[in-house]
Amino acid sequence: MAGRGGVINGTWDGIVPSECQPNPSILRLTAGLTWVEAREPLHADIDTNKTCGIGPGMAFANAVLRDPAFGIVGLVPCAVGATNISEWSRGTYLYTQLVRRAKASLQHGGKIRALLWYQGESDSKSPEYAKSYKGKLEKFILDLRTDLRSPMLPVIQVALASGGPFIKIVREAQLGVDLPNVTCVDAMGLPLEPDGIHLTTPAQVRLGKRLASAFLQTVPTPISNNTSKSKPLTSYLTMIAHAPHVVVDIVGILSTMRNIRERTSTLDVPYVATPFSTMPF
Repeated sequence: MAGRGGVINGTWDGIVPSECQPNPSILRLTAGLTWVEAREPLHADIDTNKTCGIGPGMAFANAVLRDPAFGIVGLVPCAVGATNISEWSRGTYLYTQLVRRAKASLQHGGKIRALLWYQGESDSKSPEYAKSYKGKLEKFILDLRTDLRSPMLPVIQVALASGGPFIKIVREAQLGVDLPNVTCVDAMGLPLEPDGIHLTTPAQVRLGKRLASAFLQTVPTPISNNTSKSKPLTSYLTMIAHAPHVVVDIVGILSTMRNIRERTSTLDVPYVATPFSTMPF
């Protein structure tokens, strides 16, 4: 979910569709763990070794906000491109950063409502990786739920739209995950960039809307910090990892609605900060 929509030959075209425009009610957690108004590219300070473009995150958040039950959506990007599932296993750097950012989003009464996960292209290049994918993905989900103390955390994953010669095995694993509260959205058939790997900007928008639709059909069990009395944001832990990127967005909160407005309305510089990695979203 780091997003490569509109990126051709290492350059982003800068085009932001209406579905991905900024909204004062959509925030993102920066690499420095501060909340700012979300803007594309969401992962510019996370997946810093590659050029980021449009991903599904903003289209997802804007679609979710059409439901009056949600007032503020916080996104916590965590994606890192060209990573395989083993690099997100418990104890690795990426997994540790994911949990760290997820917990940071719980400060002042935040709630994590879901994990968005799009990953697997790198695993589809090797028969060994592809065959072991299902078991590793299920273990990742179980470990994360344990470490976030949310045994029924909703996980909305994406079945690959592109990949290597063993993509069929990985897709079967993704579509066949045997865990409760795990939903799969199929990206197969969505338009790809000229590289034949990454989704185009319109495809990213369509995927974001599909993820939102799947999310809104769930009855999430949020993680909450009950020690705070401040009004929470809706928190989403979103990770998308796919060759060559992983997107992880975790939603968090600020102490009060007023504080949120004050902190975002005074922004006059890009939100892009320093390096960080996203959680597969």
